[in-house]
Amino acid sequence: MRYRPFGRSGAAISNLTLSLGFDALSRGPAEVKELIYSALEAGINAYRLETADPVLAEVVGQALSHIDRKLVCVSLAMGRGDGRRGHERDFTAEGMTGAIDRALHVSGLGWIDLALLEEPGEDELPQASLNALKALRSTGRVRLLGVAGDGEVMDAYVSTGAFDVLATPYHVNSEWKVRNRIRTAREHDMAIFAYDYFPDALNTAKKAAASDQEQKRGWFGFGGKKKEGPLAGAGTFAFLHQTPHWDAESICLAYTLTEPSISSVVVRADDPQRLAVLADITERDMPPGLAAQIEMARVSAKAA
Repeated sequence: MRYRPFGRSGAAISNLTLSLGFDALSRGPAEVKELIYSALEAGINAYRLETADPVLAEVVGQALSHIDRKLVCVSLAMGRGDGRRGHERDFTAEGMTGAIDRALHVSGLGWIDLALLEEPGEDELPQASLNALKALRSTGRVRLLGVAGDGEVMDAYVSTGAFDVLATPYHVNSEWKVRNRIRTAREHDMAIFAYDYFPDALNTAKKAAASDQEQKRGWFGFGGKKKEGPLAGAGTFAFLHQTPHWDAESICLAYTLTEPSISSVVVRADDPQRLAVLADITERDMPPGLAAQIEMARVSAKAA
């Protein structure tokens, strides 16, 4: 496992962050603990709780109880409601403070390294909520504040200077808006977490071979002509599924790790075996010429 600086915190964070939520918990507490132990053995020192559910927090706290707390980074997603009773989306000052305090109480972690607000809307964070987050940070219950999402409103949240971390989708075909947002976040000394490194649009050979603008049409899908450009049709992402000794997901993860601004990539794993495969990718360098193929495919897709 390789490590990178975690923004202005001064800490070092593993290239991979293991995300744990209800899917992992549904397999039982023992399975979650085994997965965390495997992650620790692989050198992963960053963990994201997808929910403030007390059961998940307790299991994670137990699994990490024998590790020097200063050596691991634990983030907690806020506002990630799933519609179930007791797990509704809540960005109120009382809701976020209560969720963090409950998670700390049952987990014994001592503090949350990062409170990460999941896709807050333009009007979802009143001043009272921001003040509550700052109070949590000033008392040491939370070390850093972050915001996650890919909507236009993220630009406004990044520009406020109120957050320490940006979590954003990032992959081989990310738009310039995302890339520019990452640059802006770094200019504000924010650490960057990447997720959705292997999007659904590229997860099969057929999807990867199709340009995202292959069938340009007129209004309402009728008429119009396919836009032509000097690079139209010059390349697609089909090679992701055709590269010897590499699968498409591995290439996408390896590519995301080539972005120096990214501190860590958020991954999910159902079992220790899959986690080991993902961890192994961090030690591999992409084959020569693959980065150029990715760039050609990106440009071609936009020119098509």
